[in-house]
Amino acid sequence: MAISVVMPKLGLTMEKGTIVKWYKKEGEEITEGEPLVEILTDKVTYKLDAPASGRLSKIFFPEEVEVTVTETIAIIE
Repeated sequence: MAISVVMPKLGLTMEKGTIVKWYKKEGEEITEGEPLVEILTDKVTYKLDAPASGRLSKIFFPEEVEVTVTETIAIIE
């Protein structure tokens, strides 16, 4: 089953976040709760943990790219 990882809304006024660093590459295994990606907002840097265990099958945005809140940034299968 595929799980979509979305850009989280980390504050009431947040509309976009920048992907700072991916901790895993496409094809690598990841465990639920393990850090997946670091996100920068206008107020905070946040480490987003994997919502499920599996294989990181697709990364939609590279590092240093700004992404709209709730947009899918990766898929875990």
